[in-house]
Amino acid sequence: MAETGAFPAAVPSPAAALSPLARAEHFVWLTARVLEQRRFAYHFLDCVAGTAGSAGDGGAAAADAVEAALASYATGDGGYGYALDPALRGPVSQPLHTGHALLVLDSIRRCGGQRAERICRYLSAVSTAEGALPAVHPGQRGYPAAPFVPIVDDPPSELLATGPVVGLLHRNEVWHAWLFRATDFCWAAIEALERSHPYEIRAAVAFLDGVPDRPRARAAADRIGRLVREQRLAVLDPRDLAGHPVPPGSDPGEHHFAHDFAATPESLARSWFTDEEMTRSLDFLAREQQEDGGWPGRGRPWAPGTALESRPIVTVEALRTLRAYGRPIG
Repeated sequence: MAETGAFPAAVPSPAAALSPLARAEHFVWLTARVLEQRRFAYHFLDCVAGTAGSAGDGGAAAADAVEAALASYATGDGGYGYALDPALRGPVSQPLHTGHALLVLDSIRRCGGQRAERICRYLSAVSTAEGALPAVHPGQRGYPAAPFVPIVDDPPSELLATGPVVGLLHRNEVWHAWLFRATDFCWAAIEALERSHPYEIRAAVAFLDGVPDRPRARAAADRIGRLVREQRLAVLDPRDLAGHPVPPGSDPGEHHFAHDFAATPESLARSWFTDEEMTRSLDFLAREQQEDGGWPGRGRPWAPGTALESRPIVTVEALRTLRAYGRPIG
């Protein structure tokens, strides 16, 4: 069949789509990996492969489809690899990939049972002497990795890698021997925070939002919120981006906003921001949707396919955040 240059009638062009969700759907079908296509269908579509579900809360068939897509990234040791997180390429398991897998499983309510047991065995095997996770395991050496992800032979424990994993496992009431020392590490790392950067703060929030000791978590979150404001780690008025400093370790022009820290109204980080600041942040997030229907990635592209892989991930999460705050998406 000859190329006509036009989109098929069944897939409307972004210009013809009216709602943010319809525009994003076109973008996802056009560009996303199977995993993000399945996640989009689970979270936002009425049916998947002819099986009825409910918009915004996919049924069992939709969750099965997400889990099947995620399984293609699984490795034999209980972890995940194969560029599940686009920053690390190759077939080896990495804590970063496993944290991404847990986010996916949590979002479809499948983060438990034998899945969690296998993941915890992997986490135990790659932990440091402190019982926590390195940002990158040295097994990555020899495979492509983003230039901002250093690979060393004896990597230290990192809150950046450990916090989100521990928080999600606690949130799903997973109990495993590995969690005891990893939880202690996260508490100590958070209570020692003085100077930080947005990604480390977001990892701390992920831990605090899931850990069982709620009074201690609220107290720690209050202190970190003051730190975020004092160090200007969050843009409080997106209308003045040019006048806001870029946090240390970030790419030029890379900023973080209230919605990055408080992705849902239930997050402890929500109390860090006034209603007006949160409204401005969500307005900015809604405006960030691009002409092709997707949201922009963060950071500099470092390989041909990484930006294309990252944007559908960001798009799904942007829509979930907007919906969580009651913003109309279509």
